[in-house]
Amino acid sequence: MNILRKIFFPFAVLYGFITGIRNFLFDRGILKSYSFDLPVIAVGNLSVGGTGKTPQIEYLIRLLGNQYKLATLSRGYKRQSKGFVLATENSDALELGDEPYQFYQKFTNIQVAVDADRKNGIEKLLSAASKPDIILLDDAFQHRKVKAGLYIMLTSYGDLYCNDFILPAGNLRESRSGVKRANIVIVTKCPPDLSLEAQNAIKSKLNLSLNQSLFFTFIEYDEIVYSDKKTIKADEVKVMEKLLLAGIAKPESFFAYLKHGNDECMTFPDHHHFSESELQEIKEKAMGKIIVTTEKDYVRLKGSILSGQLYYLPIKSSFLSDSDSFDKNILNYVGQSTRNG
Repeated sequence: MNILRKIFFPFAVLYGFITGIRNFLFDRGILKSYSFDLPVIAVGNLSVGGTGKTPQIEYLIRLLGNQYKLATLSRGYKRQSKGFVLATENSDALELGDEPYQFYQKFTNIQVAVDADRKNGIEKLLSAASKPDIILLDDAFQHRKVKAGLYIMLTSYGDLYCNDFILPAGNLRESRSGVKRANIVIVTKCPPDLSLEAQNAIKSKLNLSLNQSLFFTFIEYDEIVYSDKKTIKADEVKVMEKLLLAGIAKPESFFAYLKHGNDECMTFPDHHHFSESELQEIKEKAMGKIIVTTEKDYVRLKGSILSGQLYYLPIKSSFLSDSDSFDKNILNYVGQSTRNG
């Protein structure tokens, strides 16, 4: 334990005690959790940010969106609106938050809603004229007021929850024991060539229950880099002079994938809203070169003074193996819940 962890450890114990009491009250039914008569899938993590929730939600949208009426419900982190909002053609990243707006822009066959109170958000979706068959709860693992039918918990390969500490000594939002609520655990952001031996070593370290399923995924980059009006092959972009820009948690892999030669990398906080002075600074540093950013940043930056030279590289979550087994788990849960409903 380094010196900072030692300094913050007493506060982590207090925070862990508070979150532990809260979970105990929900587990014993003293604080009420609400269930709903449709499949509700919660995707989240124990740690703060950077585990790949967005590409995992998108994987589920691709899996389910053509067969069922699907809705995503997010908190809408750092949005400038309040309460329940259902995305429309007039919505933007300021109203919805960057990730929900990305879902709305990318998938035209689903409903996208935001509400910090997930119970209220679900009730609003179900009271609408066109109510969904399935609701995906984005970043809702700690939102105990709603009891989802299926919990998917993500943990990053480079920062496994079992090696971490509770805030502020570490990055965990609650005790490691919170993993017990998960039906499925996914180790994300793995090396694409992670060996079966290494996977088994992680499996032993996590020591999940027999009724919990474990999967391993990696980030797969698109072969094309996109702008509003143009596309370029990613391999061509790699060797071009460019500025790389990211306002996401843990952007190192994005930079490593695209950086070449003397490319400059500019980093901003996760979900950052760019000021006019920052946009001007970025434009000046780019010196006329193209600017490549993440898809999540692009939805906040498009329409700005950077638009003429701004591109983004999409990513998706891919399974190292057993994707059919994961899909079957999800489809079986949804099918059984739909029939029961």
